[in-house]
Amino acid sequence: MTSLASQTPTSDQDSVRKRMNISLREIGIPPRPTILEAIEQEMAREEPDLNRLGQLLRSDVALAAGLIKTANSPMLGLSKKVSSPREAMLLLGLRYVVQVIAGLSLRQVFSHLPDMERFWDSSARIAEISAWLCSHLQPRGELLPEDVHTFALFRDAGIPSLIIHIDDYRAQLAIANTEAERSFTAVEQDEIGIDHAQIGARLANEWLLPEKIAVAIAHHHEPAAIQGTSPEPLPTPIRQLIALTQLAEYIFQIRTGLAMTCEWKKLGPTCLAVLDLPAENIGELVRLSREAEVGN
Repeated sequence: MTSLASQTPTSDQDSVRKRMNISLREIGIPPRPTILEAIEQEMAREEPDLNRLGQLLRSDVALAAGLIKTANSPMLGLSKKVSSPREAMLLLGLRYVVQVIAGLSLRQVFSHLPDMERFWDSSARIAEISAWLCSHLQPRGELLPEDVHTFALFRDAGIPSLIIHIDDYRAQLAIANTEAERSFTAVEQDEIGIDHAQIGARLANEWLLPEKIAVAIAHHHEPAAIQGTSPEPLPTPIRQLIALTQLAEYIFQIRTGLAMTCEWKKLGPTCLAVLDLPAENIGELVRLSREAEVGN
């Protein structure tokens, strides 16, 4: 016979049930920044006015400075340094500028969240290493360094949203980071009934990022998806996109000892196979990335 005590939910059980009832619809997605709308409206013209676009960017000092810093980053290896948003647009191209501004805006829309500096800094540095790896390794496919950079910035964008909506999500995050067998997103699903990859993919879609970036975000913790053995196999460039950024994160961890997780143990061999890269080459990539000053 079941006791009355066992029939009465504890406060912990109530908390779990409440978290499990949170739906994707209830997790707020920050609206697309208006500056992206303005830039794309100008880009849609037959002859975009770079002076007008430069004025738009200069109206936000942080975005303008971030764009110039990105253009001058060693990851891109441009032959000349830029000193203005207009020069950055000329050298990077308007498509990439939109993606850079989206990445910079991501940090701004979550600026009210405390204790996130290391998260954003790690994301930015991993994104730089990811883009550099794309240029250095040149995997077969249609990947561009700018798409890899953007994916790396947005890959974990669902985490801040979950921190806002789930009181103890930071504790669940710590569990997921140290889980040796279950996938990161499986831990989230087991604990809270939703995962950051779902949220990040939705954000990427609503911010009108390239579809392959949203798809990669949705599957970046799934071994079968990376292997290409899932029921609906991902195209090779998307699998390479995920693999490059996972390798970049591992290189960043080796170099800094920061952002340590168990993900490389679970996903590393698969990522190396996707990139056709021997494991013994990782040490050389660590050295070369450090010498190139990417991710510093």
